[in-house]
Amino acid sequence: MEQRLLALGHSLGSFSETCDGYIINTCTVTAVADKKSRGIIRRCRRLNPQAVVGVCGCYAQVNPQAIRALGVDVLSGSAGREAFLDMMVQAAYDRIRREALDKPMTRREFEPLPAGGLEARTRAMLKVQDGCSNFCSYCIIPYARGPVRSARLDWAVAQAKALAETGYQEIVITGIEIAAWGRDLEGKQTIVDLTEAICLAVPSLRIRLGSLEPRVVTEEFCSRLRNLPNLCPQFHLSLQSGSDSVLARMRRRYDSARYWQSVELLRQSFPGCAITTDLIVGFPGETEEEFQASLDFLRRCRFAAVHVFPYSRRPGTPAAGMPNQIPKAEKEARASAAGQVAAELEQAFLDSLTGTVQPVLFEEAAGNRLYVGHASNYAKVYAQGENLHNVLLPVRITGRYAGGLLGKPIPISE
Repeated sequence: MEQRLLALGHSLGSFSETCDGYIINTCTVTAVADKKSRGIIRRCRRLNPQAVVGVCGCYAQVNPQAIRALGVDVLSGSAGREAFLDMMVQAAYDRIRREALDKPMTRREFEPLPAGGLEARTRAMLKVQDGCSNFCSYCIIPYARGPVRSARLDWAVAQAKALAETGYQEIVITGIEIAAWGRDLEGKQTIVDLTEAICLAVPSLRIRLGSLEPRVVTEEFCSRLRNLPNLCPQFHLSLQSGSDSVLARMRRRYDSARYWQSVELLRQSFPGCAITTDLIVGFPGETEEEFQASLDFLRRCRFAAVHVFPYSRRPGTPAAGMPNQIPKAEKEARASAAGQVAAELEQAFLDSLTGTVQPVLFEEAAGNRLYVGHASNYAKVYAQGENLHNVLLPVRITGRYAGGLLGKPIPISE
């Protein structure tokens, strides 16, 4: 959306300054996300009561009445981005309120949007897939996004080549559930085919995979992708729980044994890779024994990073009506305990990198002549240097620093 508006001659502002228009692209994964979106909408109104305020995304799709109540000028859902921008421009001229909402379950075509990153970024997002057909019992996203739709492989490759020409150094292959890419296309193509094609098309760029469903990691997945030198050795495998009984209530399509198989396959094929995950605590009916099973499984997998979320009750999902809902205080206590385990695992992962040489793509200045960026395994790395923005350098890691690592760039001549 940003790229489209810039191409039309508009200039980019920020949510901390007075602008003529504000776009809020909402999330509805958790109740906290909903609350944040409402707060941002109100803040925009205070910053400039005369501005055109447009709201789109998943929260707007599943709960449009809540957005209408805030008096926005343009309301759209989780599709039709270009039409939404057209309505924003029209509303700026005639001050007429507009809406465009469809029924997600009727969507059958992928909406191709120009790939890229926010202004001045070094890493681009290439969205290749939309929708989800898993219907996990806690998740509202299939209802907000509709069924799986995939971008054509040739289109995705062309986008990757265009990003390389623009100067990006890294591309993240992303979507709602990229493991499902190709399921709706002819020829039985898979995410392995797509990843391989993109890596080969832009060999000078780092390619990073977004969140993966664990079952996509197979021997074929590993045997084909491990031969791609520009594929980043970082894999985000959604876990959600380390307890098989909780996974069953969540309607996840794997158990801890299948998840562990994926972890072992990745570590055998990509030595030293980083495996990261998500964890939901306090799911309805989660006992203390089930929670401890999750903590034990985190330690067994030795994750490089874990995003911990207390369960958020989403109206319209099966889990919202399940008995034995966990009290908020208990969910927060479990999130804190899981967060402590996650912090210990992350520190152990970072410590294991001391003395190694990591390829780091520097993204921005961090003060004190330091630049900060990410290694191919997504560890955050700080190093001293001049004008390192969007520069990819090997860095020898000397220790931990500011929640990440400190290192010394190695001149290419060495």
